[in-house]
Amino acid sequence: MKFFRRIRHKLILDNKKIQYLKYALGEIILVVIGILIALQINNWNQSIKDKDSLNEYLTKIKAHTADDIEQLADLSRGRKQIADLCKKVRNSILNKTENDNLFLFKVSGVAFTDFYFKPNSGGYESLKNSQYYGKINNTKLDSLLVKYHGLVDRIAENERSYNQFTVYQENYLDTQFDRSLILASAFMSLDSLATKATPQSEYDQAFIEYTATPAYRNVISLAAWQFDTMIEQYRQLTNLGQLIIEEIDVITKG
Repeated sequence: MKFFRRIRHKLILDNKKIQYLKYALGEIILVVIGILIALQINNWNQSIKDKDSLNEYLTKIKAHTADDIEQLADLSRGRKQIADLCKKVRNSILNKTENDNLFLFKVSGVAFTDFYFKPNSGGYESLKNSQYYGKINNTKLDSLLVKYHGLVDRIAENERSYNQFTVYQENYLDTQFDRSLILASAFMSLDSLATKATPQSEYDQAFIEYTATPAYRNVISLAAWQFDTMIEQYRQLTNLGQLIIEEIDVITKG
């Protein structure tokens, strides 16, 4: 700056107005260029910080989605086992062979178990509430996330509908039956039951009467077909989750 001031001062003293004006203009241009460079560097640094912050959110979403996929795999296996069992029970009902397949009816009570998919949406909600969500707005990842969480809501509604139905049916059965023999037969070992005064025939008869009720069979029939629908939704959600993970890898590694 001292160097520039000396030049400016010399030009003024020498009364070289044109040269001074040229010099002044050049100095202004240099200052403007310096400001522009400084702004560009600042914008570049801010862009790096924003990208790092966005990547942190996306990395969290990726981890949560991977956890969801593992949970969906477990739920799919469990629901398929129950659905297959309930289909066998349904066939036994249609073929009127209930007494020959009493064991199937005993274990088919698992259809009353309430399963819920519990997604971890913390990362996604945090991103939506942050200043960085706009950076993925209207992108492929944004579309995938919207579809993913829309399907999550539909799954939750289906699960809630089924579970509420089974709870209602089970509560009704509790008012109609003394389930002490049924529960004992379901959870006690055969050796323990053999030591009791109640003969096995009474346990079996209690099961026959209990599983012959419309309330019980309604749950079995519903599980036999609706679980297939749920499993298909789990599959669709898993596919969307895998696409989300792949897209996040593209963004964070780009």
